[in-house]
Amino acid sequence: MSRGGGKAPSLKDKLDGNELDLSLCDLNEVPVRELAALPKATVLDLSCNNLISLPSDFCSLMHLVKLDLSKNRLQQLPLDFGRLVNLQHLDLLNNRLVTLPVSFAQLKNLKWLDLKDNPLDPVLAKVAGDCLDEKQCKQAAVKVLQHMKAIQSEQDRQRQRKLQAEREMEKKREAEQRAKEAQERELRKREKAEEKERRRREYDAQKAAKQEVEKKTKKENVQTRKPTSSSRPPQPPRHKPSWSRSVLRVLLFVLLCVLCALAACKLTELQHQPLCISVNALYEDVLAALQNHKTLQNMLQQNSQQ
Repeated sequence: MSRGGGKAPSLKDKLDGNELDLSLCDLNEVPVRELAALPKATVLDLSCNNLISLPSDFCSLMHLVKLDLSKNRLQQLPLDFGRLVNLQHLDLLNNRLVTLPVSFAQLKNLKWLDLKDNPLDPVLAKVAGDCLDEKQCKQAAVKVLQHMKAIQSEQDRQRQRKLQAEREMEKKREAEQRAKEAQERELRKREKAEEKERRRREYDAQKAAKQEVEKKTKKENVQTRKPTSSSRPPQPPRHKPSWSRSVLRVLLFVLLCVLCALAACKLTELQHQPLCISVNALYEDVLAALQNHKTLQNMLQQNSQQ
């Protein structure tokens, strides 16, 4: 606890029953830690000090029932001031408050309130009215609580409307995203189908071109072979006529030799030689055989005629 920048005696020395009087102590800040250690001090007087603001942890002093903050220089109360749910009596006379935090509506046990001599918002000032006696201060507590509850409800509705609008906007964005994705999928599907159709056409064109080339090549081959076969018949191999002539020549030569030998053996002096004798005998046998063959043929011919 600060008094003119110096340390003050322990708070326990100032505790009287359940009341703790820290007024006129020239305080610049509230000794929250020391106050939290005194849960029996349900009545706290901090009036006539130099407090400009209350720390946020001040709202942890939920054991407070009566709180006097009059004649300070408070410009605002902590946002979660409504956590002091056990508070019944609150004196904020002669400060610099313009508005109250929305959480003020949670002070459901508040029965006495003094907001005089503050530069309040006109609407809030009209709701609070004067606090010149016990009745007016009690009415001020009821009316201000009702007013703050209305503000809280309106803020809750606005928050709900904002959340609803954000959800609807999110749904709209999601729907647009889904539509975009579906459109992209459809586009990719169409492009894939077009690519497949293009490749199929290329394949058909290549196949048709290949068939056309094969057909043209086959036709050219047929046309190339046709004049050769029609204009000139196939000639027999050259070696066969040549072999036949050679055999014929050999036979003629042998026959000529035989005739020459026969003539020599018949007409010359060689006919008495052993070789010629054999040749002449063979000749006579051949003639006899031929005559017999001719005689047999004539007999057969006559028989056939009869």
